[in-house]
Amino acid sequence: MVKNISSLFVLLFLLFSCASDKVATQSYKTKYVIVVVMDGPRFSETWGDPSHAYIPYMDSALSPNGIIHKQFYNLGETFTTNGHTAITTGFYQKINNSGQELPSNPSIFQHIRKNPSNSKEAVWIVASKDKLAVLANCSQSKWKDKYLPSTDCGVNGIGSGYREDSITVKNVLSLLTEKQPTFLLVNFKEPDYSGHQANWPAYLNGIQSSDAYIYEIWKFIQNDPFYKDKTTLFVTNDHGRHLDTVSSGFVSHGDGCDGCRHINLFSYGPDFKSGIVSEQPRSLVDIHATILELLHIRNAATDGKVMHELFKD
Repeated sequence: MVKNISSLFVLLFLLFSCASDKVATQSYKTKYVIVVVMDGPRFSETWGDPSHAYIPYMDSALSPNGIIHKQFYNLGETFTTNGHTAITTGFYQKINNSGQELPSNPSIFQHIRKNPSNSKEAVWIVASKDKLAVLANCSQSKWKDKYLPSTDCGVNGIGSGYREDSITVKNVLSLLTEKQPTFLLVNFKEPDYSGHQANWPAYLNGIQSSDAYIYEIWKFIQNDPFYKDKTTLFVTNDHGRHLDTVSSGFVSHGDGCDGCRHINLFSYGPDFKSGIVSEQPRSLVDIHATILELLHIRNAATDGKVMHELFKD
């Protein structure tokens, strides 16, 4: 009798011990994620400008519904491919900016596609810059050439040249309507393209046009039954630009000055708070970690940290 009671106690102890080791998976309303990158504006011409003159749609329509981050940074190389690589892999990497070098680590696209339920058309990169097609793959042997997303970059892929952002937004809206992807990364080349042309009015206009295109995507999410109340949207930049007192000023970027590092992030989703301004320092790799959390991807490495301050209590 004592032996049986003892055996029963041990069995119950083991059962409760195993149960206590299990971590409950948080249930989220988010089923789909869209990341939009406005390429290369300075913080001083976007959320850092108290008037928000060049981002009227994000200011009036988006900001009351989500979270503006005032202390958001690129802490790696402040170039286009590098910034996008940080978002999509969760690691800062010194990578060739021309699209001729694969990211070292597997991307979030590949992790999503590894799930057999996600077809190639469920995961997309749509970019005005052709070189960003390189984000689809990685050099890590276990992942290279596997679980690749669909791409629509530049005129016709790497080496084909940039295209107009007006074409990109049109393609994005068609894709959302016809393919209904689970995960989508969007790149608008402006205002970076005009900044490199040393054209200040065109640079400012590039911010305004990207703001308008972002609003078009926002409206679609709000009005489409498939995506409404189930979609998380991140709007960010890959890098900023030099301060006026550094090198060529707004014309270029690529160093560690605050103008190049201090960038924007707007976060919106059914699991996030709204009408909030966050002062907590965060960086590009934290977008990656937060998406992993939302989509319950537990087997992906990242240097990012989940932005828990975004989530509703």
